[in-house]
Amino acid sequence: MTMPALLPTLALIALLLTGCNNATDSAERMPPQPISDDDICHVCGMFITEFEGPKGQAFMQSHSDARKFCSTLEMFVFLQQPENQTQLRHAYVHDVGVTPWEAPKDDAFIPAADAWYVVDHDRRGSMGHTLAPFSSPERAAQFSTVHGGEIITYDDIDLELLARIGRDEGSGHAAHSMEN
Repeated sequence: MTMPALLPTLALIALLLTGCNNATDSAERMPPQPISDDDICHVCGMFITEFEGPKGQAFMQSHSDARKFCSTLEMFVFLQQPENQTQLRHAYVHDVGVTPWEAPKDDAFIPAADAWYVVDHDRRGSMGHTLAPFSSPERAAQFSTVHGGEIITYDDIDLELLARIGRDEGSGHAAHSMEN
């Protein structure tokens, strides 16, 4: 076949592949939902707004409402479970480069897959150590300079990393509950 004859076939293949990628298709992306004082964490059941640090929310294939989380660590532990990995449509995290760590605002949610994360820093979220998300590597680097830590991407997040972060005794309620 000549190149001009292949063009319609290639266009059809590209169109079909685009339709298969509905997990990241922005047209099908649900917007982030506000976190209210009544919202509880999907994993631990605690009231989300009672704790500082970045929060997360995930939209799954089988639900139109967001699963909300009191920390980015809890959200990623949930998302890394094999049964949840295949069901994820998309997720959001707070960009702590533009919102206060103490009380992140709803208008600061960014797509989790696009964020840069700082791990092993000195700030604490609801469960102690957590991942600090940023919309740019420059803001992540600024945070890391002040608070320490390593900059990673969404693709670097796995259960091994999350287990290491979770084992580190922080000042959040998880460390206190282990003592009781």
